[in-house]
Amino acid sequence: MANFEKEVKNNIFGFGGKNVDYAKYFVGESYLKSLVGEADIDVNVGNVSFEPGCRNNWHMHHNGYQILLVTDGKGWYQEEGKPAQLLKAGDVVVIHEDVKHWHGATKDSWFNHVAITKGNSEWLKPVSDEEYNKLG
Repeated sequence: MANFEKEVKNNIFGFGGKNVDYAKYFVGESYLKSLVGEADIDVNVGNVSFEPGCRNNWHMHHNGYQILLVTDGKGWYQEEGKPAQLLKAGDVVVIHEDVKHWHGATKDSWFNHVAITKGNSEWLKPVSDEEYNKLG
């Protein structure tokens, strides 16, 4: 069993189903459980789980922001032009409008965060294996 698999799959918010709707924006397998789905709420809140090595594409949030609340495992967060940050349970990342970034699991660990997102996401190119493999 990979690092933190048990913790991620038994997360306090529950383990979601395969992230089919957004799979084209990820390298590897991710899982999504929507936590807030009310039509009159303009913020999306989702519990996102990543298998080891899984990461989303570079992307930006227009007309809003994103907040990541890390609950389990180990992962990466990187803004364009800056070094990647290692994330662990309890970390909080605030991503401002129009900041190009990506996030995902480390090579050997499952990773889970709650993503709070307002605005529209613009999905860009994948994080290459070359870029990703340079990380610890």
